[in-house]
Amino acid sequence: MLRLLRSVAAALALLAVAAACLAQGSAGTADKAGSPPVKSIRFGVLPLGGAVESRALWTPLLADLSRAMGVPVSAYSVASYEELDRAIKRDEIDMAFLSAKMALDAVMQRRMKVVAQIARRPGMPTHRAVLLTRKAGMPSTLEAVLAEPERWRLARGDSRSVTGFLIPQSQLFLPRKIAMETRFRGEIVGTHQATALAVANGDADVATNNTTDFERFREQFPVEAARLHIVWESEPPPGAQMVVRRSYPPEFQARLQAFLVGYGQGKGPGADAEREVLKTLRAAHGYAAADDSALLPEAMLEYQLGKQNAMAAAWVNDAAREKRLQRIEKNYREQVEALRAAAR
Repeated sequence: MLRLLRSVAAALALLAVAAACLAQGSAGTADKAGSPPVKSIRFGVLPLGGAVESRALWTPLLADLSRAMGVPVSAYSVASYEELDRAIKRDEIDMAFLSAKMALDAVMQRRMKVVAQIARRPGMPTHRAVLLTRKAGMPSTLEAVLAEPERWRLARGDSRSVTGFLIPQSQLFLPRKIAMETRFRGEIVGTHQATALAVANGDADVATNNTTDFERFREQFPVEAARLHIVWESEPPPGAQMVVRRSYPPEFQARLQAFLVGYGQGKGPGADAEREVLKTLRAAHGYAAADDSALLPEAMLEYQLGKQNAMAAAWVNDAAREKRLQRIEKNYREQVEALRAAAR
C-alpha cells in the first residue's frame, strides 16, 4: 500500500513539473520568475492620417502577432499624440510604435522599454523632416518663409512629433531666432496628413512633414500632393521605436522581440505576405532588435533644443538663465546614464 502511495505521489509530481513546463511555454501564463500571466496585448497606434486609417494599417501585423503569441491583441487607436501619451501614462497601452520623443518619455517614466526599430539598409531613402509650401502663390520658397514668418499660417505636428515639431524647431527655426509656436500668424496642429492637406487646400501656407509620410500622402491624395513642393529637408532625425511594457515577464519580452525581428524574413507564401504588410507600414526590410540606448540620439536632440530655447528666452537675469541651463545639463546626464545602462 505504501509503495502504491509513493508511486501515485511520484506520478503527481511528474505531472506538476510537466504542467509547469507547459506554462512557461505559454504566453498566457507566468514566466520562470513567477510574473503575472500576460492575457492580452493592447497595441497603441500612433496616428498617421485618421485613427481608423492608422488602425487598418496595423491590423494585419497585429493579427499575426496574436497568433504567434497565443493571446488576443487589440489596436488602441487615437486621434492625436496627446491622447496616446495620456493612455500610456494611465497604463492602458502594453506595446506601441512611438516617435522617438514619446518613446523617450515612456522609457524615462519606467513604463516601457525599447525592443525594436525599423531596419535600415544601404541605399534606402533617408527619412527626413521637410517643410512644404504650395507651388503656386506665396510663400513658394524657404527664403520667403523665413524672411517674414508673421505673414504665414503654419500647419505643424504635435510637440511630441520629432519630424513635425522638434527637428524643424531645432535645425531650422530656432537657429534663426524664430519660435514656431509664437512667430507665425496662426497655426494648425495635426497629423502629417492633416498638415499637408491644410496647405494643399489653402487653410495654411507652410507645413512641417517628413519624407516617409509625404510619400504616403502622394499615393493617397495625388491631386492635392501635386500642389505642394518641399522647400527644406532636415538632417536624418532620431528614429521611431517599438516599445513594450517594462513589467512584462522577460521571456515574454524576448518572444515579442523575436517575433518582430523575424517578421517577413522567412521564405514561402507566408513570409511573402508578411513582407507586403511591412511595405504598407513603410518598414520594407522589417525590424531590427534594439534596446533603450537607441534613444540616445533623441536625448541629445532634446538637450540641444532645451539649450536653444533657454538661450533664446527672456530672463530676469543671467543667474536665472544659468540655473535653467544647469537643470538641462543635469537632466541630460541622467537620461544618458539610464539609457546606456540598458545596453550593459
